[in-house]
Amino acid sequence: MIHGNLHTLRDMLAAAGVNPDGSLRKGSEGARETAIDDLIYTAVFSGDAATRNEARDVIHQLARAMGIIPSTILPLYEAIGRGEAGGFTVPAVNIRALTYDSSRALFRAAIQHDVGAFILEIARSEIGYTEQRPAEYAAAVLAAAIKEGFRGPVFIQGDHFQASAKRWLKQAEREKEKSAIESLIDEAIAAEFYNIDIDTSTLVDLDQPTVDEQQRPNYESCAHFTRYIRQRQPDGIEISIGGEIGEVGKHNTTPEEFRAYVEGYLRLLDAGMKGISKVSIQTGTSHGGVPMPDGSIAQAKIDFGSLRTISDIARREYGMAGAVQHGASTLPEEVFDQFPKSGTAEIHLATGFQNMVYDHPSFPAALREEVAAWCRQNAADERKEGETDEQFLYKTRKKALGPFKKTMWDFPPAVKEPILRDLEAKFALLFDKLAVRGTRDLVERYFPLDEKLARPFLRRDAPKELSEIPEGEGE
Repeated sequence: MIHGNLHTLRDMLAAAGVNPDGSLRKGSEGARETAIDDLIYTAVFSGDAATRNEARDVIHQLARAMGIIPSTILPLYEAIGRGEAGGFTVPAVNIRALTYDSSRALFRAAIQHDVGAFILEIARSEIGYTEQRPAEYAAAVLAAAIKEGFRGPVFIQGDHFQASAKRWLKQAEREKEKSAIESLIDEAIAAEFYNIDIDTSTLVDLDQPTVDEQQRPNYESCAHFTRYIRQRQPDGIEISIGGEIGEVGKHNTTPEEFRAYVEGYLRLLDAGMKGISKVSIQTGTSHGGVPMPDGSIAQAKIDFGSLRTISDIARREYGMAGAVQHGASTLPEEVFDQFPKSGTAEIHLATGFQNMVYDHPSFPAALREEVAAWCRQNAADERKEGETDEQFLYKTRKKALGPFKKTMWDFPPAVKEPILRDLEAKFALLFDKLAVRGTRDLVERYFPLDEKLARPFLRRDAPKELSEIPEGEGE
């Protein structure tokens, strides 16, 4: 049920035994089953803003009462940088479609395979076209954890908080773009995103004569946003910040570029301020893969040597967790076990899961045609000369996820359950390939729950003016 006002929402919670602070009355432990579906549907779809916000707050509080704590992954990444942990690659999963149900499938796989090292994330551009602001996304993730009985730290990440190069070139537009990213950071922190990836790799100027000058706009901007985050993070929480050096889809990153970026960045940080814990590099992939004329995806060649070399430099010289791989979800399954072997710290996965939803045999054919028609009408200006209809739809159908969100959330079980079974199996396979099975005890070693639960939940208001979400990439 979607509650349209505070009165009916509060009546439902009282009947389910949920106190106003999210705690459960004795004997009301079944509230997880009776209340959480209504809460998340209200948090996402209620037409009343006050009711949506209260439902989201209750989800955060209920999660905390059940030992589910939004956390920063920084302590684990620092341990990897010190050589105390390693041998696995942390999957960072961008959930674009069926967010509550897909996240439930992810948590089920994590519980079954004893996985603690995984991230759920959403990129700046995805926030726009999936119509999921940070507060909504975090609520859906935490509601899924509650529903499945997960316990422990949950790592929610802002992916590709990316600067638009086009806007950055003009001074007036640059200030607007900078303010928009700062506003999005505020919004994310308020929603308990304690992991944020700053992507200013779009600002690299390869026409400059030296590598340092090429990377200067990148590292100066990343240092600025690092200071902004550090000044606003909650007391007792050191947000994990990621940087990016090689724009995905461009030329592969070199050790010389990596060192120039990191050295320039570190020079600009205040004394004692913690910097980035990882760096995304380019190794031969592109976001979402490259569609062929028939709609299939061209096979990318990953430069595992660059991942190995730069990850080693990151750990040995700078104490970071290592390099991050983007644009990987459409790669063939047999390559994924190479990422932990090459020392890759983290891998971002998005489009492949979106494809599993859209292309699943149970996805209604009529809705698939409706999505295609929507794309032809609303994204016609993105069609390139000589592009087949299959290529055009593959690239643009992600933008239909927001307009058709409610339709997909309301799929009947006969449609939804086969999709979710296959997603859960895929998550389990990736956990195995990336060697994160059995990492729950390791994660809990660096995230003692008693200490985290002792810190009270503090609601933080998002900025009144929500940041503009431009076009961009997100994986």
